[in-house]
Amino acid sequence: MIASPVPGRESEIQDSGPHVPGPVATSRRMGSGRYFNQEFKVDTVKIALGQQAVSDRPDLMIATTLGSCVAACIHDPVRGIGGMNHFMLPDLPASELEGAGLAARYGSVAMERLINALLAAGAERRHLQVKLFGGGRVIESSYDIGGLNSRFALEYVRAEGLVLAGHDLGGGSARRLHYFPHSGRALRRLLRPEAAVDTVTRERRFITHPGRPPDEGDVELFAPADPGGS
Repeated sequence: MIASPVPGRESEIQDSGPHVPGPVATSRRMGSGRYFNQEFKVDTVKIALGQQAVSDRPDLMIATTLGSCVAACIHDPVRGIGGMNHFMLPDLPASELEGAGLAARYGSVAMERLINALLAAGAERRHLQVKLFGGGRVIESSYDIGGLNSRFALEYVRAEGLVLAGHDLGGGSARRLHYFPHSGRALRRLLRPEAAVDTVTRERRFITHPGRPPDEGDVELFAPADPGGS
């Protein structure tokens, strides 16, 4: 695992594959959190708190920004299928058991849903490899929310018998994450505080008002492309 301690510098969590330049440059928007990334030359879907995306497309990238939140990137290297989630707190409280949309903001639900989506798309559980990102201490609080998320994610992977292929957790910086679900390639960039204001504000709002719906829409699921497709 290669990890840069310098905010603003991109680093890679991947052992193989051609180098992809960074940082991200965006151009034409396609709606619903999707856009075409001019620098990477791929369609991109941006996910927010409580969202996930799954795909086997080699020309698609999933992106998100993380403060205290954690994102799990899970990949089946045999089938070339991968996905990413984005959650804020480890466990779903009993008060939200009826809220299917809101529940995905909690790690215990987000991890199960992403794995189930991957299996439904054709991945095999025995092949799954996990990379974990985020969990920074970016919110002033009496307890370390990012640390709680990081410990939960690591313990979940261990308890479920999944392969931990890499992780970049903790520290004091927010992160921008770019993930290529077909190859399992992940790039992360540490953000300076001024570049992470919106992310930290959204996370603080969720901590204060956990029952409030997410600001950026519902879960988007990208099914695998048809065999032989472009």
